[in-house]
Amino acid sequence: MKIFIINAGQVFAHSGGRFNNLLTSWTVAFLAQNGFEYRVTNINDDFDAMAEVENFKWADLVIYHTPIWWFQVPNRLKKYIDEVFTAGHQNGMYASDGRSRKNPAINYGTGGLLQGTQYMVTTTWNAPETAFTLPDEFFDQTSVDDGVLFGFHKMNQFVGMDRTAGFHFHDLEKNATPERINNYHQDYLRHLEQVLKLEKQLS
Repeated sequence: MKIFIINAGQVFAHSGGRFNNLLTSWTVAFLAQNGFEYRVTNINDDFDAMAEVENFKWADLVIYHTPIWWFQVPNRLKKYIDEVFTAGHQNGMYASDGRSRKNPAINYGTGGLLQGTQYMVTTTWNAPETAFTLPDEFFDQTSVDDGVLFGFHKMNQFVGMDRTAGFHFHDLEKNATPERINNYHQDYLRHLEQVLKLEKQLS
């Protein structure tokens, strides 16, 4: 099984991308210990869009590790997505938007070419988990996946990829104690093991 990891822990202003670097190292260590093939892209580095397209085409599973800035992905990840997904047009990622000229009202978003590829996204937040779950709190009881990540999931669906369960890390500025980080490490590895077992069953 081939896994492509995108580390979107952008270095900008007060953010050094440190937790996403740590998270990527957890993922890489787990994959290496369990004999998986993997490739890693860091969005802080210069990249060749066509070469990145080949990484998507190569992978059975794409793992995105991204912080959330101002309720969106960082600008460098957005630049990466814009350039790489555009380079993937009629180049193995998507053929078209899926519609025909005979009936342009239907089938939008069905022109993807990455069927059989799955993706997983992790997000890192300053916001606590309770901001999403408690009545009258900021996100109105709307989950990360149904709210902030709705467009992100549709983007991956557009190129034909299937979503597998993600993992969200909360309260990492005001409450990033060593104990919480260690607990998150163990919980994430259990999650990753479960996802990869599911992947093995599907392949």
